[in-house]
Amino acid sequence: MDKSIALETLRSRVYEYLKEQISAKKLEPGVFLDLSRIGHELGMSRTPLRDALFQLESEGFITIYPRRGVMLNVLDLRTLRNIYEIIGALESAALLNAAVKFTEADVARMALLDKEMDTRLNHDDYDSYYRLNVEFHNVFLNKSENEELKRSARILRERLYDFPQSRGLLKEWEQSNLKEHLELVKLLETGNFLAASEYLRDVHWSFSVQERYIRKYYFALRSEHGKGG
Repeated sequence: MDKSIALETLRSRVYEYLKEQISAKKLEPGVFLDLSRIGHELGMSRTPLRDALFQLESEGFITIYPRRGVMLNVLDLRTLRNIYEIIGALESAALLNAAVKFTEADVARMALLDKEMDTRLNHDDYDSYYRLNVEFHNVFLNKSENEELKRSARILRERLYDFPQSRGLLKEWEQSNLKEHLELVKLLETGNFLAASEYLRDVHWSFSVQERYIRKYYFALRSEHGKGG
């Protein structure tokens, strides 16, 4: 097996393990990981586990402290602001570059996905809502030939969606998100890709626009569950 593929497989195994442990409330950001337990539960020896952790550190999920251990990173407000700014720039560029490849079927697909997200929201189905939201953005992201851009956007979205301490739905935010999707679809229907790309960057992924929801989802909900601010 190609070394890069093998490393990605290891990374995915450790990533999924950490995500599941957070979801099950067995791990919290800001605490050191029990590497012996992780290696045992994954059936992974020290060297491949270390390699996977190095990759996750490079992606921002963890921090390795020499002679101290490995800590699961906290999504603080500054980090969230930075992530929003980067994703906004990446997705805006991807959408603008996709203009020559975009079809009416693509726009229709995005409209259909947004409608299905609304249905999932009404059923409090977080997992399906999240999956459909990723698919919505991937309609234009997948048209990019820039693999680094797509990989960076994917990793940053994973940090936002899979690693907060409170995973679930904040309905007022999700309802606003659906309205923004519809506005984006309307701009794409008219063929105004410049305005659509600016809307993605300056509204949908604007930290200042979304800040009230970000604070409530990532911090207020955490406090309500006794996790502190």
